[in-house]
Amino acid sequence: MISRLLPGKRPAERTPLPDHIEQIRLEALKGDPLAQTQWGQALLSSTFMQSDPVAAIGWFTIAANAGFGPAHNMLGRCYHFGHGVDKDLAQAALHYEKSAALGDEWGRYNLGILALRGLGIPADRSRAFALFREAAHNGHAKSMNLYARFLEEGWEVAKDRQEALAWYKRSAEQGDYRGQHNYATALAEAGLVEEALNWWRQAIQDKDITPDILQAMKRSLTAQDMQQDDALLADVDRKLEAFLKK
Repeated sequence: MISRLLPGKRPAERTPLPDHIEQIRLEALKGDPLAQTQWGQALLSSTFMQSDPVAAIGWFTIAANAGFGPAHNMLGRCYHFGHGVDKDLAQAALHYEKSAALGDEWGRYNLGILALRGLGIPADRSRAFALFREAAHNGHAKSMNLYARFLEEGWEVAKDRQEALAWYKRSAEQGDYRGQHNYATALAEAGLVEEALNWWRQAIQDKDITPDILQAMKRSLTAQDMQQDDALLADVDRKLEAFLKK
């Protein structure tokens, strides 16, 4: 039955896929939920084929119906950002909730974002805190950064700057560019400038780094009491300029 589904059936004239992508496609056709989700992700945003968000949703739905949490998370993202379907934040929240209930840390994180901002569901900072805390303790780097922010600001928990710093460090070490920036900022404020610069140099390499972090980084790098790193500052300016041209 699955092999006859249109989503993911490759036209004969299409350039052959890399072996690892083709293997995922074949495993998806055999009914493996992880492979179905990965194949859906490839259809959504792979550099090896034309994007097909509608087909991607088909594969995410198959895997989600099998009770696979990450597939619900991907359906949530499709509704969240309007990939292959009309944007619907309430539906996004529903799928993130199902993903979180099935133990997926990305689902917890994304549901926490909606709860924090009041998108698709009522704003609930206490619920967001609980979601970020659980995902952080389960090893999710982006949740570690936000859990640290709650600790730093004293939101829904007693303010604890030292504990916040420890979680920013863990987030940074796990590769989250926001965690790297926030940890670098704390280090710079403590006078550990060279160590801070090293973390900013790592953060700037992330292809997904956003303008708000770049602007915050630039403010820190151009502060009067900050040791200058002209090469790093030039990288920040180039990336900001690229965003302006989009």
